[in-house]
Amino acid sequence: MIRQKWNMLMESVSISVSNITGNKMRTFLTTLGIIIGVAAIIALMTVVQGATDTMNAQFDAMGLGTLRVQVNGTALKQGLNDAELQALLGCEHVAGISPSLNMTISAKRGDAWSDAISVNGNGDEYFRHNPDLLKTGRTINVIDVKRQSQVCLIDGGTAETLFFAENPLGKTLYLGGREYTVIGTIDEEEDASLFAQILFGGKTDGTVYVPYTSAMKLMGTSTVSTLEVYVTDPDETDQAIEEMEIVLDGIFNYKDNTYTIINMESMTDAMNLMTSMMMSLLVGIASIALVVGGIGIMNMMLVTVTERTTEIGLRKALGAEPGQIQIQFLIEAIILSLLGGVLGVIVGLTVSFLICINTDITFSLNTFAIGLGVTFSAAVGIIFGWAPARKASNLNPIDALRSM
Repeated sequence: MIRQKWNMLMESVSISVSNITGNKMRTFLTTLGIIIGVAAIIALMTVVQGATDTMNAQFDAMGLGTLRVQVNGTALKQGLNDAELQALLGCEHVAGISPSLNMTISAKRGDAWSDAISVNGNGDEYFRHNPDLLKTGRTINVIDVKRQSQVCLIDGGTAETLFFAENPLGKTLYLGGREYTVIGTIDEEEDASLFAQILFGGKTDGTVYVPYTSAMKLMGTSTVSTLEVYVTDPDETDQAIEEMEIVLDGIFNYKDNTYTIINMESMTDAMNLMTSMMMSLLVGIASIALVVGGIGIMNMMLVTVTERTTEIGLRKALGAEPGQIQIQFLIEAIILSLLGGVLGVIVGLTVSFLICINTDITFSLNTFAIGLGVTFSAAVGIIFGWAPARKASNLNPIDALRSM
């Protein structure tokens, strides 16, 4: 009995495949909506996930247990001076601080120049907590910071712009009219300058790292408004924030909105939540194409039932049960949907791969997106194929044979 049912099922599959392959153009046009819908879902989910992974990598580059303090200040006091920075460093759960300044400035070296070089002013603590940042040479040390040394590290973009085909170590360049000596180069894979670009905006020709005290001279300021704070233990981040709030409240006389303390881990969680919401919205919009594709499948199956009225009548006259007729047409609808789903997966992965490699976004196979696309396509086949299959199974054999 089981073998007989299996043979009947295989025969239904064979008939369905034969009907599908016998009308290639109609099959392609019918499955086009499914292909577009599944491709859109996979491409959107893959690209959004890749962008999220890229952003998370930038946040992770700053390390767990790292806080970012942004000082808004008041009308009378705009930033933190050296004494106030030392007060923050004196907090029990603070292991180190690195003031951070960022600006876009003109740079020149011989006949080569650029008016869009990003200058990051950092302290020695920054490089101590980001050891993988250095590629060649040495990093900025505490002596460079204290002496306001005019030394710098450059990334590949700056090297290509100002030192094309040369080893930049030991050579000089001019930043805002001041001479700086290159003491090291940055590993671009570990370069966190992308985060700065996202935070401050703008596209630059490269990034240069200088001591933050030297950057203060370039900017003509005696205070800093942004700093990274490294806590003694990531599990004690909340305690460090409380201690810093006490110090900062005292500095700004307990006025509201004078500073912001950003916990990178909390920011990552918030961004992941926002990304999940956006991804759900995009998938919902892309699913409309699947519904349209399902309507196309239903339309074609209804036409197929009309075209094969005689065949249905003969099969029922020879003893075929309504359930067998219904299963055959339902299988045909599912195969059409799955065919569109598989082609949609291929198209979606191809499109997302091309987008990722052209936008420096991390590409990775999103198995959930693939499974979701294929499942949706199969569900569309079942839902929109049921009505035509039901119509075929309820066809009166006598009425069908009259059309011969």
